[in-house]
Amino acid sequence: MPGYRILSFDGGGLRGVVTAVLLDRLQRRFPTLLDDVALMAGTSTGGLIALGLRKGLTAAALRDLYLDRGAEIFSAGLMRRLRSFGKLAGAEYDGEPRAAVFRDVLGAQTRLADLAGAVMVTAFDLDNQSPDPQLRQWKPKIFHNLPGGDSDGSVPAWQAAMMTTAAPTYFPSYDGHIDGGVFANNPSMCALAQTQDARSGGPVPWPDIRLLAFGTGTPRTFIPGATRDWGYAQWAPKLIDLMMDGVMGIADYQCRMMLGEDQYARCAPYFPPGRDVPMDDVGQLPWLRQWGEQLPLEPLAAWIERFWL
Repeated sequence: MPGYRILSFDGGGLRGVVTAVLLDRLQRRFPTLLDDVALMAGTSTGGLIALGLRKGLTAAALRDLYLDRGAEIFSAGLMRRLRSFGKLAGAEYDGEPRAAVFRDVLGAQTRLADLAGAVMVTAFDLDNQSPDPQLRQWKPKIFHNLPGGDSDGSVPAWQAAMMTTAAPTYFPSYDGHIDGGVFANNPSMCALAQTQDARSGGPVPWPDIRLLAFGTGTPRTFIPGATRDWGYAQWAPKLIDLMMDGVMGIADYQCRMMLGEDQYARCAPYFPPGRDVPMDDVGQLPWLRQWGEQLPLEPLAAWIERFWL
């Protein structure tokens, strides 16, 4: 039996419903799938999933959260739409409706330390506020409830969810942090690195590790042509997606090379050609659920049966 199981969940906005659907299907097939998971890691919507599971929500409950309250999370009043000028002069969506949902789901008083198991979520600190000018900078931040001097156990879970989901141009920053997807939209490598930290009980023996990572559906995005002599105006609308897709791919490569196929599996199915699924498109939630329900589970199920369980 593997000694240290890790579940990792990518970012992707409302496409997180795909992760929840797949996880629910796998749980129905393997009822002990989530038993004895040592660490759950998530970025953005994946952070919400990881926090929700550690709070005790089922995958089915998380699926219904996206379907029932997705429109509430991605809501913008008239004044917000006018003030943002279509993201040119401000974030597209208000932060408070999202905060209200997260408080309801995770509990207003629930701290990371109160969750039932180890969890880590990524964010990006825009200003570490160091009193030393030579040390003041922005930097990645990983919130976790693991033991050690750098534990964030006192942080309310809903606030950690706010920070990891504060996607630039979509939502305002929260408490000086933005979405961790800017550096780790796929947090698998962050989770793998955490296993070696002596401050939180590491290093975990390498052969004991099993890592199962979930994407939210992979778009078939490309830019044709050998040369693109572009500036800000042409690149800016594509940079967020380009950056997040790129960091997902490199984390997958790193984990695959370091662990091998016996210890690492990733479920990140490609969308059908020509299907564009923006992370905030509430209208596509029913299709996303249906697509997730119809995706084949093999050979992932075979890997789970052989190497995870």
